[in-house]
Amino acid sequence: MGASLSTPDAPTVRAEAMMAVPPQGCPMHQEAQPVKVSPPSECPMHKAEAGPAHQDRAYEFVQCPMKGASSDIDPANMMPPPNQKPAPDQPFDLSTSRQESTIPRHSAEKNWVYPSEQMFWNAMLRKGWRWREDDLAAEDMTNIIKIHNKNNEQAWQEILKWEAMHAGECPCGPTLKRFGGKAKEFSPRARFRHWMGYELPFDRHDWIVDRCGTEVRYVIDYYDGEIDKNTYQFSILDVRPAFDSLGAVWDRMKVAWWRWTS
Repeated sequence: MGASLSTPDAPTVRAEAMMAVPPQGCPMHQEAQPVKVSPPSECPMHKAEAGPAHQDRAYEFVQCPMKGASSDIDPANMMPPPNQKPAPDQPFDLSTSRQESTIPRHSAEKNWVYPSEQMFWNAMLRKGWRWREDDLAAEDMTNIIKIHNKNNEQAWQEILKWEAMHAGECPCGPTLKRFGGKAKEFSPRARFRHWMGYELPFDRHDWIVDRCGTEVRYVIDYYDGEIDKNTYQFSILDVRPAFDSLGAVWDRMKVAWWRWTS
């Protein structure tokens, strides 16, 4: 997860941190409560809009493993969430604790929350992976989650570098609206690099960012790198706005010029 292959050399602009109140009753959260910070009144983030239901309940599992392990009943149907339930042939217990990211959710005063080890395990099973083939240990899943989260944090920081060019038009900062993986759909840039003799990325994500009312799609190509055991940086990220608007084309032209003349 090293430096991006294509990012502007501009100062980073961060959206205001939205601090969420910890889950009630958690023995790990008996200290003073953090204060919520609201975005400016003119910010479009103020407008009410329904978000992903699973993210609304995610804070029940953030940084409180005791809560996540013993009180995971969904009040909507009085059943445990399927993605937090151990698989039938699972060889060891996995944590249901979830970490809050620094990535602000669109139309919410909270950040996105990363999946737990158990959720990640179940997601891999749904995609056809079988643990016996890799013979993973419990500590391997812990490291996988740390690498996954670090990848996403770095991707957001690279996006903020691009968004710094639009700080004046979006005073409250960008937010992440939605995202999706496209591992089998190589971007034109990745294909061109492959024709030049470089390796293909092992994964690709498209992130839709809300820039105070304007949707901007970012393409993120993930290339193999050497893992840093101290920071869990693993991938080399190539982050850039997609060529689907005149604004994105202009941004990439400006950055290419800056890199060429610097």
